[in-house]
Amino acid sequence: MSEVKPAIKVRDLVVGFGDQTVLNHLDLDVRAAEILGVVGASGAGKSVLLRTIIGLLPRRHGSIEVLGTDLAHADEEARRALERRWGILFQQGALFSSLTAKQNIQFPMRENLDISQTLMDEMAIAKLEMVGLTPQDGGKFPSELSGGMTKRVALARALALDPEILFLDEPTSGLDPISAGDFDELIRTLQQTLEITVFMVTHDLESLYTACDRIAVLADGKVVADGPMPVMLESEHPWVRAYFQGKRGGMLAERQIGA
Repeated sequence: MSEVKPAIKVRDLVVGFGDQTVLNHLDLDVRAAEILGVVGASGAGKSVLLRTIIGLLPRRHGSIEVLGTDLAHADEEARRALERRWGILFQQGALFSSLTAKQNIQFPMRENLDISQTLMDEMAIAKLEMVGLTPQDGGKFPSELSGGMTKRVALARALALDPEILFLDEPTSGLDPISAGDFDELIRTLQQTLEITVFMVTHDLESLYTACDRIAVLADGKVVADGPMPVMLESEHPWVRAYFQGKRGGMLAERQIGA
């Protein structure tokens, strides 16, 4: 029986800025159809790792394979084809302020698909409904959206091309606890329904407990702990212990056990 290839395979990755090395010979696999939560202290390199994988930051050393394609050896055509197979939700949503919600969702469609405006409208409405919004919400501009609605529109745009991988950078940042919990539940439901792979950078303990299948902890430029929540709770690494077994982490663990 052949081994299933990971959706994302990172080996010996080194990334830095000037004299500072942020990621130091890091290895990581992201399995197909799982939600991986990437966590670490501020400045540990979580967003740097995400942005390096999607090609926004250069690497100094190492290899990155996404959906079987080695990014270092992919030509422009192969690279563009691969980028159509992933969707990205940036931390603040990054919506175009001059476009309506529906037009924001249609932006990747216009860039990549040769389809009619009528079909684009139908697809955008379907994506809005997929993330819990209404067709009427599609006519609103970003300035008219709440924080939670902004994240949902940005998520709908990330799903516009029916990606196989979804990259999320601090998806619940700035949301109140109820909105954050609803968003975690939405991510979980979409992942199970669409069977997509989710790479989620987060600092939200609730998200790690409720949405993630597996967690990778970054420290000292490497992955220092990797596994589901029970593995995190048993880790002896000082930062992992402080984060997951501190006051808030302990309260969440007790609540999960009680549930």
